[in-house]
Amino acid sequence: MPFSYCAYIDPSGEHRIGHLDLDTEQIQPLAFVSGTRLSNLYEVIEAGENNIAASQENSIALSDVQLLPPISGRDTLAVGKNYVEHAKEFNSSGFDASDKNDQPTLPVIFTKRATSTVAHGEPVLLHPGFTETLDYEGEIGVIIGKAGHKIPESEAMDYVWGYTIINDFTARERQRDHKQFFIGKSPDTYCPIGPVAVPKEHLPTNLQVQTFVNGEKRQDATIDQLIFSVPHLIACLSQAQTLQPGDTIATGTPYGVGFGFRPMKFLKAGDEVKVSVTGLGTLRNPIASPDVINYTVDRVKAQSSISVSNLRTRGHNGLVKIGNKELFYQFKGQTDGPHIIFVHGLGGSSTYFSPLYEKLQATHGLHLIDLEGHGLSPTSALSNLTIESFASDIREVYTLARPDSKPATVIAHSMGCLIALKFALENTSLVSSLVLMGPPPSPLPQAGSTESFARAETVRSKGMLAVVDAIVSAGLSSKTKASNPLAVTAARLSLLGQDPEGYAKACMALARSAGEILEVSQLPAECKTLILTGTEDAVSPQAVCSAYGQDIKSSEVKILDDVAHWHLFEDVKGVSDAVYSFLGVNE
Repeated sequence: MPFSYCAYIDPSGEHRIGHLDLDTEQIQPLAFVSGTRLSNLYEVIEAGENNIAASQENSIALSDVQLLPPISGRDTLAVGKNYVEHAKEFNSSGFDASDKNDQPTLPVIFTKRATSTVAHGEPVLLHPGFTETLDYEGEIGVIIGKAGHKIPESEAMDYVWGYTIINDFTARERQRDHKQFFIGKSPDTYCPIGPVAVPKEHLPTNLQVQTFVNGEKRQDATIDQLIFSVPHLIACLSQAQTLQPGDTIATGTPYGVGFGFRPMKFLKAGDEVKVSVTGLGTLRNPIASPDVINYTVDRVKAQSSISVSNLRTRGHNGLVKIGNKELFYQFKGQTDGPHIIFVHGLGGSSTYFSPLYEKLQATHGLHLIDLEGHGLSPTSALSNLTIESFASDIREVYTLARPDSKPATVIAHSMGCLIALKFALENTSLVSSLVLMGPPPSPLPQAGSTESFARAETVRSKGMLAVVDAIVSAGLSSKTKASNPLAVTAARLSLLGQDPEGYAKACMALARSAGEILEVSQLPAECKTLILTGTEDAVSPQAVCSAYGQDIKSSEVKILDDVAHWHLFEDVKGVSDAVYSFLGVNE
């Protein structure tokens, strides 16, 4: 089935490409034949139609999505005075500041800014104070399908992917007064494109374009009436510049624009302009009231060039927003039982604690949080991660999830122990007890800080594969490595599943902890604490845990035999028994 490609944002917020049935106004989502969803028309153009198929999803009503221009993100290449009768009406209008020829000897080329592009159905702004002569220009848009330079006119159609509809709205007095077209052609919203784009193979050769204002037909012409044909335009444009796949050319408008009437018929608030082209449907746009705020500004502000790492969820599924960031959060278990907050370590995620979930969720409410940059939590390049920022995130998520702010037990592992201690020291009313699995020393020794900074740089330049073997070897006991392949696999998968940038930023957060001493002796006596370590835990050796045990008023230290630093992976029963006993949960 030939596809009429449309771009849209689905109800989950995901950018998609689909086939829009122009009769039923139903959209069939499209994907690569592999099943991977399409997100923009550039992918379609590059992949070719043989690699595109209907996805397994149900169709969706056009009214249930936000329609986008089928192609966007670049300036539109445009052609002026490309129909003889339009060139004549332009020359006699008083708005033409060019050569006044009824038939130009060379194409009149200009561009419309990318910020002027809007979709089918979106309002066109009047821009009061800027123009009093808003005019329409219905046009056939050509979409380039492959890169080319110095393209011969005889081969130019091989470079055409397909067609779309463009309405080249224009501020006529600005076009005249500035002696060129750009200023009058590029105001925000002055380049509606859509509703669909269709490959040339599925369309007739001689396309017809018609424009209607409030139902009155104003323009009617065919593409074979162009002064400069599509092949000629492509040859001209590519003489000294490379055309790119997805470049769009507005080929020119026919006779019948507003300034051609006497008296002239410029657009006003409430008018509706429709442009129809053979096989491409109808592009419809209303003219907005003068007091409508320029919505383009907010769209531009919403765009960011700052990279965000570890974007793994679809449609923000599972993410909660705190401040200017989003974190992955899940709640399991009983809302009316005692609550537990889990804080994983460097290179882990909330999934690390899975062996404890099944029993605890029967009696407790479990708060599972992926630290920023870990698991399913993204991280912005602007976000500077520290032990304090992690602790602050835990507080924000927990108080958002539980507004009554009742105290919870915090169960933490490795670097998560430093975060848990920071959280407990700064939020004593929110913490009833602590379980610390392998807490690193505080402050972190300078050698450990130096190594963490170096590891961050290694991961950034070479990825997680460059460090995984060394970390697994150092973090597992001799017995585990010799006789527990599942634990080895779990540790490797946990590390290899990390986003390198998120992991590197957390390494730097750990490294910076060398500059801060956590005054654990200030924890209240009623905050009971269980400290777990292993006989081969080099990150949290027995001496470090004993020191914590001496400084924390109500604490006990438990040492697991033949265990190193990945305690739950290495000795599920030993850790579970210790935690259940500490919490008073029946085994």
